[in-house]
Amino acid sequence: MTIRARLVPYSLVALSLIPVVAGAFRVTELAAGAPIDDGNARFFASPVPVVLHIVGATVYCLVGAFQFDAVLRRRRPGRHRIAGRVLIPCGLVAALSGLWMAVAYDVPPIDGLGVMLLRLVFGSAMALSIVLGFLAVRRRDFTAHRAWMMRGYAIGLAAGTQAFTHVPWLLAGNQPDMLGRFAAMAAGWLINLAVAEWFIRRSRRPARRATPAPTAVPVG
Repeated sequence: MTIRARLVPYSLVALSLIPVVAGAFRVTELAAGAPIDDGNARFFASPVPVVLHIVGATVYCLVGAFQFDAVLRRRRPGRHRIAGRVLIPCGLVAALSGLWMAVAYDVPPIDGLGVMLLRLVFGSAMALSIVLGFLAVRRRDFTAHRAWMMRGYAIGLAAGTQAFTHVPWLLAGNQPDMLGRFAAMAAGWLINLAVAEWFIRRSRRPARRATPAPTAVPVG
């Protein structure tokens, strides 16, 4: 196991910190009774779904990062299983509450119908991936379990990537228009899924066998 592979969980945690900090700020805002404006009115009107979403996603992203540590899985399989029993409901809560918010909350003008549809598609895909991952491990198909859980985690972590896909507009000092917002949000999910699929395919490749050294043939 290379040092680079061991750094993967910590890299995922670092990426998770972006939505985790934003979520903590949102919960603090709700708890402290911050001034209500157009950006947060929908959360004050119905705080339970957004709080469930933040708590579920925080646990799912931070704890879930270490499920991809192969050394930890091998040395502490019991911890991996216990964490999985926590992460599955947390991931489903995050996905399903996200779906509920996409439908029930007022759609921000910058999002429009396009981003709402993206949230519905990828939220459903996240929930489905978690369920399929759970069913796979129940039938002891660990390869499929790992693949589906990686896909679900990639979707759940997209909020971290989406912070970077919005950077071009921030650098230009502009807010994205509706099309730009759609493109930035879609890019975050698609980039994460592309990386996850690359890791999945890479892990399924048979290990290369070392070529045996040629045997000297005696002469005479």
